[in-house]
Amino acid sequence: MTPALLAAALAAPVLVLAAAREEPAVPGVVIAHSPAASREYVGCPGLVVLPDGSYRATHSHFGPGSTYDTMFVYASADKGNTWRRLARIKGQWWSGLYLHRGALYLMGVSRRYGHVVIRRSTDGGRTWTTPKDAKSGLLLADGQYHTAPVPLAVHNGRLWRAMEDRHPPKGWGSTFRAFVMSAPTDANLLDAANWTCTNRLAFRREWLPRGSNPGWLEGNVVVTPAGKLVNVLRVNAEPGYRTAAIVAVSDDGRNASFDPETGFIEFPGGMSKFTIRLDARTKRYWTLGSLVTNPDNPRQRNTLALTRSRDLRQWRVERVVLKHDEGGVGWRQSKVGFQYIDWQFEGEDIVFVSRTAFAGAHNYHDANYLTFHRIRGFRTGSGDAGQGK
Repeated sequence: MTPALLAAALAAPVLVLAAAREEPAVPGVVIAHSPAASREYVGCPGLVVLPDGSYRATHSHFGPGSTYDTMFVYASADKGNTWRRLARIKGQWWSGLYLHRGALYLMGVSRRYGHVVIRRSTDGGRTWTTPKDAKSGLLLADGQYHTAPVPLAVHNGRLWRAMEDRHPPKGWGSTFRAFVMSAPTDANLLDAANWTCTNRLAFRREWLPRGSNPGWLEGNVVVTPAGKLVNVLRVNAEPGYRTAAIVAVSDDGRNASFDPETGFIEFPGGMSKFTIRLDARTKRYWTLGSLVTNPDNPRQRNTLALTRSRDLRQWRVERVVLKHDEGGVGWRQSKVGFQYIDWQFEGEDIVFVSRTAFAGAHNYHDANYLTFHRIRGFRTGSGDAGQGK
């Protein structure tokens, strides 16, 4: 993005939260709160809109006070203004929430670096199946796996989802290998035999030789304007904090390939997790992610931006959605984060949930809130990311 475009985005109307002795109210609607003293931090936000117009949201807990293996499910029947907890699920983590053929699914891992598992709910998220074996949702049990609430794509009669494994089983980021899983749309998704995996691609340090702990993770499987499948991945590297990677996926779901000469793109906020979805009306790709406005703070997550693209390669920041002025502090001192956004289109609006670190947070990363927000009239640039309806 050019300096002029960045300046224009920062100048657009936005809910700005000024750092002060008395913190303002937590932005959005609070779905869940976990005090920093609990050492259980909020992770893995997920959101779906059900056919009846109600919402379901999910999150996990991480941190030294947690067991790294539990997800929570919440419901709202009034457009996100109030929420109630429906379920607590043991043995599920780093998971995305999906709606498919009238049922809800949670797909991720069994615990931190655990097995790949999937669960189904047919009663709106109150009760869930248990992945006991390869016929009931235990999809991969041959290694250590990593993922996040990433999109589920539908293409050529199949469902597609990005994953990573950790090989060798140590470290973070640089040891992640990217791959894609897929299954027929009409298959029993709890049966491991119905899923196909691509080969697993390791990140090579020589691709970004100046990067610190370079690696890729938390990919987005999307369909290009030419009708081809790609996996657009977050790239962890300093100073390459404005970088994403595009991995090609074969039509049969068995092969993934990457060309380092053309596969890296400039992507605002590419060092932090993002979710890409295609707007069927405008044929534009949209994402919500962290915008780094201070090059000396590449881990910055106190500025959330709405960004779009025509072709998945050239991205433009439309406007800043949420921003907190921390006076330019570095990432080690930062206490505010709007991050790991999961979102959905709803008519003229975008609704989203955020892993929010705010008043009382341990730091910007260790979020103490799950919050709900709405961007009104996202295509026209009007509205804000305030409360519910």
